[in-house]
Parts: sequence; C-alpha cells; structure tokens
Amino acid sequence: MDIDLAILADAATIDATGKLNILGVFDRIQVNKFPAQFARVALVLRLSAGTSEIGSHEMDIKLIDPSGREILSLNGEMQLGSGSRASGGIRAPHILNIDGLVFPEPGVYSFDVKIDQEHHVTVPLFVEGSDTN
Repeated sequence: MDIDLAILADAATIDATGKLNILGVFDRIQVNKFPAQFARVALVLRLSAGTSEIGSHEMDIKLIDPSGREILSLNGEMQLGSGSRASGGIRAPHILNIDGLVFPEPGVYSFDVKIDQEHHVTVPLFVEGSDTN
C-alpha cells in the first residue's frame, strides 16, 4: 500500500462517485501571536493499494512540533474497500478534519502517517509569526 497524495487543505470532500474535492491547499500558515489556534486543517490522503490489501488496516497519525514533541496522536482502524479501480489496484481517498489545533511556537510541524505500523508519509506544515518590525 502506498500514499500517492498527501496534502493539507482548508476543506475537502468525497462525492458519491468517489471524486475527491479539495479547497485551499497550503503548507504554511502565518499567525499574529503564539500560542496560535487554527480553526481547521484537513489532512487529505489518497491510498493506492492492490486488491489483495482490501480489508482492515491500522492507521496512526501524529503531529510533531518543531522540537520533536508529539502534540497530537490519532489512531484507529481503517477499512479499505474496493474504492475506485486503477490499473488493477485501488485508489481510496481519506480525509481527516482536525479542528482547533494549537501551535505553541513557530517552526516546522510534521504530520507523520503510519499504516500497519509502517511509516508512509510526512506532511510538513510551516507555522510562522507575523513580522512586527
């Protein structure tokens, strides 16, 4: 299994046909002061897998701060269904909306994604303070 798309956005949806709709893709935010609370971050992933991988998989997502500390940990079971067929495999979109994230300091934050205890992707987020010069 691979993750062939991993981005942060303001919003994302999956329509009835399985089409992924993404609004406001970003990799950095600018805030006025710290700690800063951000209303919503949508972590958008698209998994690419073989048909033999249909079934249950463990997914772990961690948000790591610039100092290497874990500030958010989400884990659970994901059911990989038939999704949309692509070249003998499956493509399955996954959206995780995270509301009210608090960033205590400026720097590079990282969303680390593991599936079945195997690291698949790191999505960076640059959090910057306003220039007050």
